[in-house]
Amino acid sequence: MTGEQGGGTGIRVLVVDDQVLIRAGVAALLRAAPGVTVAAEAADGQEAVDLAVAHHPDVVLMDIRMPGLSGIAATERILAAGLVPAPRILVLTTFDLDEYVYAALRAGASGFLLKDAGPQRLLAAVTAVAGGDTLFSPSVTRRLVEAFTRPRSAPEPPRGEVLDVLTGREREVLRHTGRGLSNGEIATELVISEATVKTHLNRAMAKLGLCSRAQAVVVAYETGLVTPGAGQ
Repeated sequence: MTGEQGGGTGIRVLVVDDQVLIRAGVAALLRAAPGVTVAAEAADGQEAVDLAVAHHPDVVLMDIRMPGLSGIAATERILAAGLVPAPRILVLTTFDLDEYVYAALRAGASGFLLKDAGPQRLLAAVTAVAGGDTLFSPSVTRRLVEAFTRPRSAPEPPRGEVLDVLTGREREVLRHTGRGLSNGEIATELVISEATVKTHLNRAMAKLGLCSRAQAVVVAYETGLVTPGAGQ
């Protein structure tokens, strides 16, 4: 149904939404923006996966609720496809405190944007995510995780064992990340440099196979390193 929409340079974006008017409107806005190219448009999750592999976009604007393959499953498959560098997934949603948003962050999305955000907010979000930033405040991420973290079922091995690969300092940094602290705040808390915090967090994420800070927050909660309702 859809294919490449031009071959310019700059940030290459894949637009995914099952509603044609929303998809067309977002794509038109992006095409009019300097430094942005619409690599392709997808109407469902499976098409999003196929086009991401074919066109290797920098950013995927991903709708969550679609017939067939959901945006959550599509996010997982795109990030598991081995693309280097992996596309940054920016979820488009109607509600910020939404279990679907939590699931998307758990799957590795770099952030989320409300569908009623204005054009400037959308363009700023695409630029920020393409530059490596995460697009959500620590407080919102923490509220999401606390709202939707569920106890693991008995047959699964304890998730805390996952953290055995981390050093003590990496575990400390991950715990403070889960609490919603920024790198600068963690540096102050642990009396180390911000660069050292970033190094420890990056190493922890690499060992745990995580691709976003949001995933690190989720893992901190699901392993019991941070508990819902705990104070800052």
